[in-house]
Amino acid sequence: MKLGTLKEADERDGRLVVVSRDLTRAMVPFSIARTLQEALDHWLYVEPKLRAVSDCLNAGKFTSAFKVEPRHFAAPLPRAYQVLDGSAYLSHVERVRRARGADMPESYKTDPLMYQSVSDHLLGCRDDIEVRDESWGIDFEAEVVVITDDVPMGVSCEEAEQRIKLIMLMNDISLRNLIPAEAAKGFGFLHSKPVKAFSMVAVTPDEPGLQWKNGRLYSPLYISRRGKYKAAPDAGMGMHFSFPELIAHAARTRSLGAGTIIGGGTVSMKIPISDFACIAERRAHEMLETGKAETPYLSFGETIRMDMFDPNRRSIFGAIEQTVKPASKS
Repeated sequence: MKLGTLKEADERDGRLVVVSRDLTRAMVPFSIARTLQEALDHWLYVEPKLRAVSDCLNAGKFTSAFKVEPRHFAAPLPRAYQVLDGSAYLSHVERVRRARGADMPESYKTDPLMYQSVSDHLLGCRDDIEVRDESWGIDFEAEVVVITDDVPMGVSCEEAEQRIKLIMLMNDISLRNLIPAEAAKGFGFLHSKPVKAFSMVAVTPDEPGLQWKNGRLYSPLYISRRGKYKAAPDAGMGMHFSFPELIAHAARTRSLGAGTIIGGGTVSMKIPISDFACIAERRAHEMLETGKAETPYLSFGETIRMDMFDPNRRSIFGAIEQTVKPASKS
């Protein structure tokens, strides 16, 4: 089942829609739930009804289904009660740290990195990346994320997997040149991690075409910069901590409300047999190989695209495609 949110001028949380498997048609599930957050709040009750709509939509039984236009879609959750972004790919952490002459602490192998991110305003799949200053080092980070229902404090990993209701893609936009000063304060990210962007739809883990196994999504995540797709790391193979482990970590001292977004971190693999899922890691690789980082960060006017495909080469989530633009001064 694939769920998305249409933008509505007078509604910040948009309008929930059920989207066909091929991402071409959609239906508004009238009388079931108005928003995705409402659906998550009452998941046990509404999920079977939404699934029935999805089955009929995919079978072509709705003559009233309308054509999908990605630019009309907000993030599946246009605003979320909580976004917790982890760093489950240790090869990413190790490579970036080694490029600046720092070792990765042994504790990182058993204690996941995680921070609480902006969540009151999330970008849709075609919304621009607006930044005030190009010199801040504009970077993308391609990630897989999950959405939970209510998670009790102290949840086990086994129980945590049952709390995963939806999966989607995320562009964790980062301002790399602002990170060192914030990291030096020892109090977490703020200015260096602005608003994030998400795929057109969020999908249930049982959606056909998904290689969801052991709390990980085994599929390449493709990145396009300047109009050319490059092979990307497999999102499952390099993931040290599974999503259930990340959820259990997040819920160690508190419960998590329905609609919590948990990020897996920048997709990465230990052996760089493909391109990297963020510019910072490519630059770190260049530093380690040649002693000089050559790949520039994003410039105003550039477009970045990230997508994941099923065995028939159809987009699973709907691509994130964003153009970097100067932020309005108003």
